Amino acid sequence: MRDDPTVVDLVIRARDGEKNAWDELVERYAPLVYSVCRRYRLTQPDIDDIGQSVWLRLVEHLPGLREPAALPGWIATTTQRECFRLIRATSRVEPVDLVQSPDIPEQAIAEEEVLRHERGAILRTAFGELSRKCQQLLSLLMQDPPAPYDEISKRLSLPIGSIGPNRARCLSRLRQTPALAMLAADGPGRTDE
Repeated sequence: MRDDPTVVDLVIRARDGEKNAWDELVERYAPLVYSVCRRYRLTQPDIDDIGQSVWLRLVEHLPGLREPAALPGWIATTTQRECFRLIRATSRVEPVDLVQSPDIPEQAIAEEEVLRHERGAILRTAFGELSRKCQQLLSLLMQDPPAPYDEISKRLSLPIGSIGPNRARCLSRLRQTPALAMLAADGPGRTDE
Protein backbone atom coordinates (compact mmCIF):
# COMPACT_ATOMS: atom_id res chain seq x y z
CA MET A 1 0.00 0.00 0.00
CA ARG A 2 2.92 2.35 0.67
CA ASP A 3 3.82 2.28 -3.03
CA ASP A 4 0.32 3.28 -4.15
CA PRO A 5 0.93 5.05 -7.47
CA THR A 6 -2.28 7.06 -7.07
CA VAL A 7 -1.03 8.68 -3.87
CA VAL A 8 2.39 9.35 -5.40
CA ASP A 9 0.76 10.91 -8.47
CA LEU A 10 -1.56 13.08 -6.37
CA VAL A 11 1.30 14.31 -4.18
CA ILE A 12 3.47 15.18 -7.18
CA ARG A 13 0.61 16.97 -8.94
CA ALA A 14 -0.34 18.84 -5.75
CA ARG A 15 3.31 19.90 -5.32
CA ASP A 16 3.17 21.29 -8.84
CA GLY A 17 0.20 23.43 -7.80
CA GLU A 18 -2.59 21.42 -9.40
CA LYS A 19 -5.75 22.33 -7.46
CA ASN A 20 -7.66 19.17 -8.46
CA ALA A 21 -4.90 16.98 -7.04
CA TRP A 22 -4.91 18.94 -3.78
CA ASP A 23 -8.71 18.68 -3.55
CA GLU A 24 -8.54 14.93 -4.13
CA LEU A 25 -5.89 14.52 -1.43
CA VAL A 26 -8.05 16.40 1.06
CA GLU A 27 -11.16 14.43 0.09
CA ARG A 28 -9.29 11.13 0.28
CA TYR A 29 -7.66 11.72 3.68
CA ALA A 30 -10.15 13.95 5.52
CA PRO A 31 -11.85 10.83 6.96
CA LEU A 32 -8.47 9.72 8.33
CA VAL A 33 -7.99 13.07 10.08
CA TYR A 34 -11.51 12.90 11.46
CA SER A 35 -11.16 9.34 12.77
CA VAL A 36 -7.87 10.07 14.51
CA CYS A 37 -9.45 13.12 16.17
CA ARG A 38 -12.50 11.14 17.28
CA ARG A 39 -10.26 8.74 19.21
CA TYR A 40 -9.33 11.70 21.40
CA ARG A 41 -13.00 12.50 22.02
CA LEU A 42 -12.66 16.04 20.75
CA THR A 43 -15.58 18.32 20.00
CA GLN A 44 -16.54 19.03 16.40
CA PRO A 45 -15.13 22.60 16.50
CA ASP A 46 -11.82 21.20 17.82
CA ILE A 47 -11.80 18.56 15.08
CA ASP A 48 -12.42 21.26 12.47
CA ASP A 49 -9.52 23.34 13.87
CA ILE A 50 -7.19 20.36 13.85
CA GLY A 51 -8.20 19.51 10.30
CA GLN A 52 -7.32 23.02 9.19
CA SER A 53 -3.98 22.80 11.02
CA VAL A 54 -3.14 19.45 9.41
CA TRP A 55 -3.89 20.72 5.89
CA LEU A 56 -1.92 23.92 6.57
CA ARG A 57 1.05 21.88 7.76
CA LEU A 58 0.77 19.71 4.65
CA VAL A 59 0.88 22.81 2.43
CA GLU A 60 4.03 23.87 4.28
CA HIS A 61 5.69 20.43 4.17
CA LEU A 62 4.51 19.08 0.80
CA PRO A 63 7.49 20.43 -1.18
CA GLY A 64 9.92 18.70 1.20
CA LEU A 65 8.07 15.38 1.50
CA ARG A 66 10.74 12.84 0.55
CA GLU A 67 8.45 9.82 0.16
CA PRO A 68 5.14 10.80 -1.45
CA ALA A 69 3.74 7.30 -0.83
CA ALA A 70 4.23 7.83 2.92
CA LEU A 71 1.70 10.69 2.94
CA PRO A 72 -1.08 8.76 4.75
CA GLY A 73 1.28 7.96 7.63
CA TRP A 74 2.45 11.57 7.72
CA ILE A 75 -1.16 12.76 7.91
CA ALA A 76 -2.02 10.31 10.73
CA THR A 77 1.08 11.26 12.74
CA THR A 78 0.57 14.98 12.19
CA THR A 79 -3.07 14.69 13.23
CA GLN A 80 -2.08 12.90 16.44
CA ARG A 81 0.48 15.60 17.23
CA GLU A 82 -2.10 18.32 16.61
CA CYS A 83 -4.54 16.53 18.94
CA PHE A 84 -1.87 16.36 21.65
CA ARG A 85 -1.01 20.02 21.11
CA LEU A 86 -4.65 21.06 21.43
CA ILE A 87 -5.19 18.96 24.55
CA ARG A 88 -2.07 20.44 26.19
CA ALA A 89 -3.04 23.97 25.18
CA THR A 90 -6.52 23.69 26.61
CA SER A 91 -5.22 22.02 29.78
CA ARG A 92 -7.38 18.98 29.41
CA VAL A 93 -5.94 16.54 31.86
CA GLU A 94 -8.66 13.91 31.70
CA PRO A 95 -7.09 10.61 30.64
CA VAL A 96 -8.24 9.14 27.37
CA ASP A 97 -8.00 5.43 26.64
CA LEU A 98 -6.74 5.52 23.06
CA VAL A 99 -6.53 1.77 22.68
CA GLN A 100 -8.42 -1.17 24.07
CA SER A 101 -5.26 -3.07 24.90
CA PRO A 102 -2.16 -1.37 26.31
CA ASP A 103 -0.06 -4.05 24.58
CA ILE A 104 -0.77 -2.57 21.13
CA PRO A 105 1.69 0.22 20.27
CA GLU A 106 0.15 3.50 19.15
CA GLN A 107 2.11 3.37 15.88
CA ALA A 108 0.44 0.05 14.97
CA ILE A 109 -2.98 1.61 15.56
CA ALA A 110 -2.13 4.59 13.35
CA GLU A 111 -0.86 2.28 10.60
CA GLU A 112 -4.02 0.16 10.75
CA GLU A 113 -6.12 3.33 10.56
CA VAL A 114 -4.16 4.47 7.51
CA LEU A 115 -4.53 1.08 5.83
CA ARG A 116 -8.27 1.01 6.52
CA HIS A 117 -8.72 4.43 4.92
CA GLU A 118 -6.54 3.54 1.96
CA ARG A 119 -8.58 0.37 1.38
CA GLY A 120 -11.75 2.44 1.53
CA ALA A 121 -10.35 4.91 -1.00
CA ILE A 122 -9.34 2.08 -3.32
CA LEU A 123 -12.77 0.49 -3.02
CA ARG A 124 -14.45 3.82 -3.82
CA THR A 125 -12.19 4.19 -6.87
CA ALA A 126 -13.02 0.65 -8.02
CA PHE A 127 -16.73 1.25 -7.45
CA GLY A 128 -16.48 4.39 -9.61
CA GLU A 129 -15.10 2.28 -12.47
CA LEU A 130 -18.31 0.20 -12.62
CA SER A 131 -21.18 0.96 -14.97
CA ARG A 132 -23.92 3.20 -13.61
CA LYS A 133 -26.34 0.23 -13.57
CA CYS A 134 -23.92 -1.84 -11.43
CA GLN A 135 -23.33 1.09 -9.10
CA GLN A 136 -27.07 1.54 -8.63
CA LEU A 137 -27.71 -2.17 -8.06
CA LEU A 138 -24.87 -2.63 -5.57
CA SER A 139 -25.81 0.58 -3.73
CA LEU A 140 -29.38 -0.63 -3.27
CA LEU A 141 -28.17 -4.02 -2.08
CA MET A 142 -25.66 -2.49 0.35
CA GLN A 143 -28.10 -0.07 2.01
CA ASP A 144 -28.78 -0.64 5.66
CA PRO A 145 -31.19 -2.40 5.53
CA PRO A 146 -30.85 -3.62 1.92
CA ALA A 147 -33.63 -2.60 -0.42
CA PRO A 148 -36.16 -5.39 -1.06
CA TYR A 149 -35.87 -7.14 -4.42
CA ASP A 150 -39.30 -5.91 -5.55
CA GLU A 151 -38.21 -2.29 -4.93
CA ILE A 152 -34.92 -2.88 -6.77
CA SER A 153 -36.86 -4.46 -9.62
CA LYS A 154 -39.09 -1.38 -9.97
CA ARG A 155 -36.33 1.20 -9.56
CA LEU A 156 -33.92 -0.42 -12.02
CA SER A 157 -36.48 -1.99 -14.38
CA LEU A 158 -35.01 -5.45 -13.78
CA PRO A 159 -36.93 -8.69 -13.43
CA ILE A 160 -36.67 -9.94 -9.82
CA GLY A 161 -35.10 -13.20 -11.03
CA SER A 162 -32.22 -11.36 -12.69
CA ILE A 163 -31.16 -9.33 -9.64
CA GLY A 164 -29.01 -12.11 -8.14
CA PRO A 165 -27.18 -12.95 -11.41
CA ASN A 166 -26.68 -9.23 -12.13
CA ARG A 167 -25.30 -8.73 -8.63
CA ALA A 168 -22.85 -11.61 -9.19
CA ARG A 169 -21.69 -10.11 -12.50
CA CYS A 170 -21.30 -6.64 -10.95
CA LEU A 171 -19.26 -8.02 -8.04
CA SER A 172 -17.11 -9.97 -10.50
CA ARG A 173 -16.48 -6.76 -12.48
CA LEU A 174 -15.68 -4.95 -9.24
CA ARG A 175 -13.07 -7.57 -8.34
CA GLN A 176 -11.52 -7.22 -11.82
CA THR A 177 -11.09 -3.45 -11.70
CA PRO A 178 -7.46 -2.29 -11.78
CA ALA A 179 -7.86 -0.60 -8.39
CA LEU A 180 -8.93 -3.80 -6.62
CA ALA A 181 -6.42 -5.89 -8.56
CA MET A 182 -3.71 -3.65 -7.07
CA LEU A 183 -5.17 -4.15 -3.59
CA ALA A 184 -5.27 -7.93 -4.05
CA ALA A 185 -1.65 -7.87 -5.20
CA ASP A 186 -0.65 -6.38 -1.84
CA GLY A 187 -1.42 -9.70 -0.19
CA PRO A 188 -4.37 -11.67 1.12
CA GLY A 189 -4.07 -10.50 4.73
CA ARG A 190 -4.18 -6.84 3.77
CA THR A 191 -7.81 -6.85 2.58
CA ASP A 192 -9.35 -8.23 5.78
CA GLU A 193 -11.13 -5.82 8.05
